[in-house]
Order: sequence, then structure tokens, then C-alpha cells
Amino acid sequence: MKKVLAVNSGSSSYKFKLFSLPDEKVIAKGMGDRIGLDGPTFSITLADGSKHLKKVAIPDQETAVSILIADLKKYHAVESLDEIVGVGHRVVNGGEYFKDSTVIDQEKLQKIRDLSDFAPLHNPAEARGIEAFMNVLPDVPQVAVFDTSFHETLDPVHYLYSIPYEYYEKYRARKYGAHGTSVHYVTLEAAKMLHKDPSELKMIICHLGSGSSITAVKNGKSFDTSMGFSPLSGITMGTRSGDIDPSLLQHLMHKTGMSIDEMIDVLNKKSGLLGISGISSDMRDLKYNKAPRAVLARQIFLNRIVRYIGSFIAEMGGTDVIVLTAGVGEADVGMRKAIMDAFKYMGVKPDYEANEHNGQHVITKPDSTMKFLVVPTNEELMIAREVVRLTKCSALAKEN
Repeated sequence: MKKVLAVNSGSSSYKFKLFSLPDEKVIAKGMGDRIGLDGPTFSITLADGSKHLKKVAIPDQETAVSILIADLKKYHAVESLDEIVGVGHRVVNGGEYFKDSTVIDQEKLQKIRDLSDFAPLHNPAEARGIEAFMNVLPDVPQVAVFDTSFHETLDPVHYLYSIPYEYYEKYRARKYGAHGTSVHYVTLEAAKMLHKDPSELKMIICHLGSGSSITAVKNGKSFDTSMGFSPLSGITMGTRSGDIDPSLLQHLMHKTGMSIDEMIDVLNKKSGLLGISGISSDMRDLKYNKAPRAVLARQIFLNRIVRYIGSFIAEMGGTDVIVLTAGVGEADVGMRKAIMDAFKYMGVKPDYEANEHNGQHVITKPDSTMKFLVVPTNEELMIAREVVRLTKCSALAKEN
């Protein structure tokens, strides 16, 4: 049996799914959680439902790759690595160089590294992960699937910054967005739930996790999005600040003596929920914590989400549906309630009983002016399909 491995490396998590071809059945799935944080775990769930969870040090993505390969063999998800005919990798930023997914060679791998300034928390780790797989599976195609590709439909009105135009011409200084693979999948699923074609809908997709973004999707295409040149901008995130006045950076640098690189490191790794709460970057650690700064962190997170949703409703001239996805969107009942409540003045009618349950469903009443949906994302399936599209793995699987 031929198989495709889809790898989704986030800033603090590492998800994978192993799919059989051509039926797209999940043979094994799992994740390394809280990578680089206290209390990391690695789990693998097999097709028969058995789950194996262990606490193990996962300081970086390279370690996660090693654990993954070992466990796939240990639990017989693969008997031989030759069964794996393609590996797909989520890559956050492809700049304007990668407008579509691509099969990776050494030259393209270096280009992903060269684009690290655009996504300093992600591209370097993803490049290391791809390189690790290239070393372990040297004859297997490695495919990069870029979060920025879905946002190629942005209009210059939305992707250009109000700075000298020559900076765009010379240095490609512009908004690129992120989470495009997730947003694309969720867009298709939400339209399917509503028995509509995506081209008929105005949607706002809220990808709320360790990294978070809000995307306006109009007629099935990315219309505007909260993340910018890098995944640092937009709403408050786990360790990232979100939007900030650049003059404040200058002020803080003068006061602290930090360099610009050191200050950007603070904004990427020591800010957001972690910086405000002083407790954790993980919303699960703050959810029931009554410490004033923990409560404040959740309030600020909510405020920035509402701010972006409101602005995108205005930009699109209304919206039909707001979709909540990723870790917080899929599992934080209280945050979902608070987001819906913020739009009751616009005629949103929450279904609080439905909201108490997780999984893919509608959480507003039938007469609500806008529908709120919970749609668990499945970036891995989108990644696997891109591997099949670019490498023709499905044809190979049918021949065998």
C-alpha cells in the first residue's frame, strides 16, 4: 500500500497524518505538543483507534521528526519507509517567489531559508524539517505547501503598505498573510455545510490557535487578512504581539538598549498571551486562571478578534458566515460565546446550547443575521492532496 505523509509544523506544535492512497484514509495521526515549552508530549493514534502518548523532550522540530519516523515504524503504520511515496510540508511564507505548492530540491529549500525574514518563527524550522525528511527519505518527493499561496488573490489595495512604493518594487515589502492552507480547507467545508458554492458567500475565517489570524473570504477567494509581511502582525497570539506602533519599538529600543533583532525576538517569542499574562502562551493554561493578568490576556485576545471581524464586515459590505477554527476556535467554548456576544447588536443570535459542544456544527440560531460555524481544520488533508496533485502519487497507488 502506498502512503503520503502530511506534516504541519506550527510555532509550538507539530501535527502529522499518514494517508493511504487513493482512498485518503488516515492510517496514523498525531502531534508533538508544546514544542519548546514545559511539559511537551508526543502522541500517535492508529487506524484501529489505539493511542500512544508519551512525555518526551521536544526542544525543536528536528527532534519531532526523529520521534515521528521512529513511532511510525514501531507501531507498524509503515513496515518499510519505501511505502511512503510523498511527504507534504506546510511552509508559512513563500513570498512572491512561490505562488503555488512545489516539489522541493536543494535550490528551493535554500529559497525557503532565504525567506526566513518573512516568517522567522516558522520558515527556519520548516526548512530544517524538510531537510531532515530529505535525509531520511532521499528518494521520496518532498512537497512544500505554502500558507501564502491562498492569499495570492489579494488586491494591491489590501496587500500594499502606505510606504514608498519603491520598497515594494525593490524588496517586495507587502502583506503576504498566513494560514492559507487552513483557510482554504475551512472555506470549502463551510460552504459544503451551508449547501452553497464558495463563490456565493462572504465569509470571515477565524483561525485561532498559538498563531492566530482572521481572513475575509469573498467569493471563495482571500479578500483581506490580518497577518502581514510576516505572521507577527494582526491579532494578539500565543507569544506574538500582533499589531504594534513602530514608533513604540524605537522608544523601547532607546530605553532598553536592545537592537532591532532583539526587539523583534521579544515581539515574536515573549509577547502576546505570554507577555501580558506572565503565565503562559497557551490559552488552556489561562482559561480558568483568575489572576488579573490572565483575565486581561483573554480580554485583549477577544478585543483584537472583534476588531478585525468588524473591520472585515465593513470592507466586504457584510458577511454571511463567521467560522471559528484551530485550537481555540474548535475547543474554547467560552471564547466562542464571547465572540458571538460581541455581535449581538448586529442581529447575531447565539445558540448557547449548541455552543457547549465541539465538532463541526452551527452555533447560532436559524434566524441569526449571520451564521457562526465551528469547523475543525484539516490542513494535513489539503497538504496530502497537493502532494498527489504535484507528484501523481494517486496514479502510482492505483497501479500497485
